[in-house]
Amino acid sequence: MDTISTPENQSKFSLSRLTRSLGPGIMMATIAIGGSHLVASTKAGAIYGWQLVGLILLVNLLKYPFFRASVQYTVGTGETIVEGYAKLGHAYVWLFSGLCVIAGIINTAALLLFSASLLAYFVPLELPITVLCVAVLAACILILLLGHYKALNAVSKAIMFLLSVTTIAAMLVAANNPVEVSPTFIEPSPWSIAAIGFLVITMGWMPTGIEVSNMTSIWLKSQQRQNKVTAQSALFDFNVGYIATALLAIVFLALGTLVLHGTNTEFSQSGVGFTHQLVSLYTSTIGEWSRYLIATVAFLCIFGSTITAIDGYARTISESQRLLQDKTEIKPKVTILWTMAISLGALAIIFFWASTLLPMLDFAMTLAFITTPFFALLNFVLVSKTDLPKALALSKPMKWLSIIGLVYLFGFLAVFFWWKWLL
Repeated sequence: MDTISTPENQSKFSLSRLTRSLGPGIMMATIAIGGSHLVASTKAGAIYGWQLVGLILLVNLLKYPFFRASVQYTVGTGETIVEGYAKLGHAYVWLFSGLCVIAGIINTAALLLFSASLLAYFVPLELPITVLCVAVLAACILILLLGHYKALNAVSKAIMFLLSVTTIAAMLVAANNPVEVSPTFIEPSPWSIAAIGFLVITMGWMPTGIEVSNMTSIWLKSQQRQNKVTAQSALFDFNVGYIATALLAIVFLALGTLVLHGTNTEFSQSGVGFTHQLVSLYTSTIGEWSRYLIATVAFLCIFGSTITAIDGYARTISESQRLLQDKTEIKPKVTILWTMAISLGALAIIFFWASTLLPMLDFAMTLAFITTPFFALLNFVLVSKTDLPKALALSKPMKWLSIIGLVYLFGFLAVFFWWKWLL
């Protein structure tokens, strides 16, 4: 007997197809939910409690159009957003690719050290941190070289699912065992000059650096080679990933509030130190059994960021190289070579210049922070000036949100200059 196609069946089929189309948006979420969430959001809750919930959600909203632009442009034109930069001038591609080479190597080194320090929780032997870094890197490269986009897609989905489940479980456990507020605790205000440094770093990097929008574009083009991608499916995938990123930022803030806020604890300045501090405090507050729960959350966060960062930076630099050399396509070996170059560069820093990693990271973060408003502006120009299909064209509300977002980004950049060099 033939199956009659009803609106209900079509709806189920459509939802099933949209779910299968998840990919680049989830990868974007995986790379975003790293230091900005595990460290910055958790520390925001630990220091200021619930005071920054509204601001974190607002910042994610104001940056939304510039990350979304990569999906609109790529699906609407069949080109990556880096190709759009090339049409505006090769100088933009040179600037962008230079930023990606610097950020790719330094950020990968930091993420490898971070991942390795958390991996130590699960290794019964006491191994040098450099050995653990090599182990994490080997796992990342093996997945990327053997499985390529399909493997990264599957790993990202698995990490996001496990991360969401374990993080929410950790928050619920913490909610049932709230920390006792010290009687001498005085809640600080985030709306003071003393808090500007923390706000600049946290809000500037929430949800992640703007270069990730270009990675999303390149992953999306890879997905188009394997599956049919429509405007509906691409925007659904992006929105799922972006909303999950924003909501998990609040979940991590809740973790910091429920476990650390009001304890008068002096928090470590380094991301690695703070994470280990979080695991220890969680354990002492709730019980030894929770040590591996929170360590798993932390490791999934950073390992997911590590593998997607290596792949994303390698693909982005390869695409930039193709455009600068005026070639029609990227040879797979070029992306492999950049994957290895980023990996070996990161290992070289870990083995020979580990003591200078923090200044290097500060330089990379500062450079990316300064260029973010300008690349956000380029993304806005591309989607507003390009003739896109109606489903992807810039709507009037999105245009106004973009303008407000640009005012925020350039205004925040001015505050950053004032805080960094004038205050």
